[in-house]
Amino acid sequence: MPYSALLPLITEPEDFLSNGWLTKTRDKNIVIVDLCSEQTYSEGHIPGAYHLAPARTTRGSKPPGLLPELAQLQSIIDDLGLDQTSHIVVYDDEGGGWAGRFIWLLDSLGLYSYAYLNGGRPAWLAAGGELNNETPSPRPKTEFKASINLEPSVEKEEIMFLLGAPGSMQVWDARSPEEHRGEKVLAERGGHIPSAINGNWLDFMDRDRNLKIRLDAKEYLSSIGIHGDKPIITHCQTHHRSGLSYLIGKSLDFDIRAYPGSWSEWGNTKDTPIEI
Repeated sequence: MPYSALLPLITEPEDFLSNGWLTKTRDKNIVIVDLCSEQTYSEGHIPGAYHLAPARTTRGSKPPGLLPELAQLQSIIDDLGLDQTSHIVVYDDEGGGWAGRFIWLLDSLGLYSYAYLNGGRPAWLAAGGELNNETPSPRPKTEFKASINLEPSVEKEEIMFLLGAPGSMQVWDARSPEEHRGEKVLAERGGHIPSAINGNWLDFMDRDRNLKIRLDAKEYLSSIGIHGDKPIITHCQTHHRSGLSYLIGKSLDFDIRAYPGSWSEWGNTKDTPIEI
């Protein structure tokens, strides 16, 4: 899938600033999307950024991590003025979970020209980027009609089928070690999908670099057994934290898909196999 012709998938704030894409003459097709809380957005955001409440990227029913309904997706497209000419720059203030989930949503809409502002709001500020609290003028509504591409996602039935073919895939569990081991239970049942590898999303945020993705992410993944040589399915509790693992997998050119039902579905289903 092609990414933006202008920006790499993981774009450094310093590069974004030096290239001058925040001047009044910037490409009109660049759409900056802020996935911070409404309060944080109102206190200060990247100039020209449009706010998208993270909850709008979810369906709002059980399990909560599912892709929004078509009408919900169309409202996001319309409100942000998106179409296939848009170059979408995404950021949040928590290290990439919501931003990564939104990129998965864009993949599910067939909108592939996007970039993640590495480290989001904290890294932007550390790089000397400015914030303002001005709401940009609405973008014109486009004629782009939402349709759902199922390729970036997997359902529990497919995972159960693949579990019967050892070596056909790897499951990257982005939850905490306590959740993975079944010590912290946030569903009817605790534990993990059989053979799943625990790669806690927090372990991929470099706190010495303002929540940017750790530079040795590929090496760290290899050290825990994820080499990218098999298709990968990633999940967490609601496919929020695994938004970051999805994003990292894509940045490393891994064959990665998301399980949006995540543990809120798997752990609340009576016949799904579980290991502890």
